[in-house]
Amino acid sequence: MDLFPQFLANGLVMGVFYALSALGLTLIFGLMRVVNFAHGEFYMLGGVSGWFVTNYLGLDFFSGLIVVAAFMAAVGWLVDRFLIERVRGQGEEPGILLTIGLSIFLVNGTLLLVGPAPMKVAGAVAEGPLFFGPIAVTKLRLLAVGVGIALIVGAHLLIRRTRLGAAMRATFQDPMAASLAGIRTGHVYAATFALGCTLAALSGMLLASIYSAQASVGGLISLKSFVVVILGGMGSFAGAIAGGLLLGVAEAMWGGYVSMGMVDVIGFVLVILILLFRPQGLFSIRTERA
Repeated sequence: MDLFPQFLANGLVMGVFYALSALGLTLIFGLMRVVNFAHGEFYMLGGVSGWFVTNYLGLDFFSGLIVVAAFMAAVGWLVDRFLIERVRGQGEEPGILLTIGLSIFLVNGTLLLVGPAPMKVAGAVAEGPLFFGPIAVTKLRLLAVGVGIALIVGAHLLIRRTRLGAAMRATFQDPMAASLAGIRTGHVYAATFALGCTLAALSGMLLASIYSAQASVGGLISLKSFVVVILGGMGSFAGAIAGGLLLGVAEAMWGGYVSMGMVDVIGFVLVILILLFRPQGLFSIRTERA
């Protein structure tokens, strides 16, 4: 039990990144009803782009974050306007097939451009531990977690306190009424997809500054993001945060006390339990779709 505080801290650190990545997925599904199987690839592109701008363009970490955010927002906007918009309103199956194809394209395109080797983003601070009683946290992790929390708060304020956020919420509640009220729902959908892609990409860049980015990492991240969204409840902002923290802590505890070899299975065990006892998720309510 002496290591419990350390395992808990490690789990909360990873949980912040899981939550940040899953927020983008839950926004896209909650508003657009698009099951985005390319979500992990946008995470991967954030890490690879962060590696490129910090190591090849020579930008510092925070300038790199801004550049990657702008780049991925543009990518997300274009993907929605030229791809997702063509299957909107045709049910969920065409969107699933389209995003699976997009995922394959992004993975193989990245492999052709940069190869399969791990890529590390240049961090903003030097490596070194900080001690909080029995808990040791590196400066880089602490900074990345702080930036991740700031991004989560910023996304919440954007959705709750801005005109764009009000348009998003109105479109989510009733797209037809929002359109009749003068809201350009097509632009709202594109902005939502761009925001979701940006959050995933920034999560990828933050984690690549601690670990590394690889072209093949997107599939695992997509699975974990879906796990988080199912745990918290489809379309729930608070649920994505709670689900991410729960998954991070569960993985840390299992890896610390049992075995690191089966850590990735824990999320699916939690999903099975949630589907058995609370299928609508921790923070969602039961709804019926006509």
